[in-house]
Amino acid sequence: MKKRLYAVLLASPLLYSAAAFADDAQQLRDKLISTASLKADFKQTVTDVNQKVIQTGSGIFALAYPNQFYWHLTQPDESKIVADGKDLWIYNPFAEEVLIMDFAQAINASPIALLVHRDDATWAQYFVTKKQDCYEIKPKAIDSGILSVNVCFKNTQLVHFNVADDKGNLSQFDLSNQQAITDKDKALFTFILPANIDVDDQRRKTAH
Repeated sequence: MKKRLYAVLLASPLLYSAAAFADDAQQLRDKLISTASLKADFKQTVTDVNQKVIQTGSGIFALAYPNQFYWHLTQPDESKIVADGKDLWIYNPFAEEVLIMDFAQAINASPIALLVHRDDATWAQYFVTKKQDCYEIKPKAIDSGILSVNVCFKNTQLVHFNVADDKGNLSQFDLSNQQAITDKDKALFTFILPANIDVDDQRRKTAH
């Protein structure tokens, strides 16, 4: 789950006004509204602070508004993240464990959740800057483990995103075979709890 970008003197962040940041955020929101649902294959490359490749992988990525998200790493080791609109499930088959969080907690954990979120108050927690067809999203909170997320489009199609974390790792995701979610695909956003696994339920007790 991880992303980066930038440009010339006139595009320096020091010269951006608050209005410019707001315009960039609105442009990104408009693009995401036109991508109400998406399913694609992805290839992942993770590099460390020295730009050394430490992991590669592939899998299936899907999203749908509102607040539905599916990320299934199939190679080299399987793992799965599913958001059903209310809860987020992180499943590690090898360790036979699943972590459950409120979706609101996922929003706080990573700006990648903005891809399926439209709430003004949530978007206000991030800076958005644009360069060509890419948008850098940075949390305003300085204690976030994610430094930035970049999402890139070809016309209105999401084709690439990356996540940069506070340990210097950069995870890059290239998407292919994009298509809109079908009725059959909607089942991706429902997590069925496997038998005989450890469950770490961190959902707020007041919500359940």
